[in-house]
Amino acid sequence: MIVTIAITTAPTLIRAPRPRAPRNRLPRAGTLLLALTAALAAGLPATAAADTVTATIPVGDGPTGVAITPDGTLAYTANFNEDSVSVIDTGTNTVAATVLVGDAPRGVAVAPDGSFAYTANELSDSVSVIDTATNTSATNIPVGDGPIGVAITPDGTRAYVTNFNDDTVSVIDTGTNTVTAIPVGDAPRGVAITPDGAFAYITNQNSDSVSVIDTGTNAVAATVPVGDAPRGVAIAPDGTFAYVTNFSDDSVSVIDTATNTVTATIGVGGLPIGVAITPDGTRAYTANNNDDTVSVIDTATNTVTASIGVGDLPSGVAVNPDGVRAYVTNSGGDTVSVIAIDQAPTLVGTPPAGTVGQPYTFAFTTTGPPTPTVSTGDPLPAGLALGPDGTLSGTPTEAGTFPITVTASNGVAPDATTDVVIEIAPKPCTGLICLPAGSSGS
Repeated sequence: MIVTIAITTAPTLIRAPRPRAPRNRLPRAGTLLLALTAALAAGLPATAAADTVTATIPVGDGPTGVAITPDGTLAYTANFNEDSVSVIDTGTNTVAATVLVGDAPRGVAVAPDGSFAYTANELSDSVSVIDTATNTSATNIPVGDGPIGVAITPDGTRAYVTNFNDDTVSVIDTGTNTVTAIPVGDAPRGVAITPDGAFAYITNQNSDSVSVIDTGTNAVAATVPVGDAPRGVAIAPDGTFAYVTNFSDDSVSVIDTATNTVTATIGVGGLPIGVAITPDGTRAYTANNNDDTVSVIDTATNTVTASIGVGDLPSGVAVNPDGVRAYVTNSGGDTVSVIAIDQAPTLVGTPPAGTVGQPYTFAFTTTGPPTPTVSTGDPLPAGLALGPDGTLSGTPTEAGTFPITVTASNGVAPDATTDVVIEIAPKPCTGLICLPAGSSGS
């Protein structure tokens, strides 16, 4: 039997830039062919998605980068093909404003206090600063040649911008808007800063490396070899690991930030670009440009646990501060996919005492998503029932002390359990005389 496999190169954003030496490497067709052949030979099934896309939001033309405000109310997308930023109201998942910025915005970041958003404008060699209170462009700051990525230090005093065409990083003093330059590797693209603000990690697409900048000295402290054509980078909330997407070999390199060495390489979807990590550090999400998916990585095991179908040519990804949703820009479809992130359930509550013959209602508090189902395998006081929503209700008909274990399950491990005791008092005496309880034969 002869099997024919057609390989097509993923389309890219079309624009007429001013003349420059092209430096983006195309994906290796041979690498893709080997991967597809191996998958067919192994008969591997498609991975089922645990999380789900709950909304698709139309935005500007060619959205690439995305960033979310610290309070989670707004998401900013850089629209490469129309020199604008779409401002998404995350409560309604609609575009609340469109802000004109520089030429070909690609990366976007929001200040830690949420007051400003910064966009890296690749074809105008500038960074636009957006006032998030008014959603107007406040100023444009000249930087290096071909800025793509931007990240802001946790104290908000500096912005680090990767300049793809001149192998530098521009450091903007956000108080004065003055700029200094740091030489890094070949074709720098992605940038992320450690939670303590001590280091900036820069992906160098054409030298297959990550430059680690000491932000105290603004000098390169280490260079870490990674996979083929690294693009995106995200750092775990505790600062212990950096996750780097390797565009041309469909993988993610995991860097131990204490030693600046790669400790794991994870196969993901085709041509990964953006990457983001949940606030609790348990999962990483990569936007895979070639197969229109998002890979979900379990950071405890560094394995892919799910693949989620999104829009056309996903590029950027960001997770909102409460870890409940991920926003993915689809550069080929001019949309943003909103992914509801499944979370292990929580369960809390202490039922109050009740009395025989008196109506009783108490609700345990749970969180998901998905919404958990609450149950118990222990006997309840006669007359009471526990509903799947966690409501304990009824009219008790027997007195006593009833210890039970309550469990909340939603399909995401681990289940949540709590041990409680339900106290039911006897029915109070009525009338003039209350007789003590008797016993048979007395």
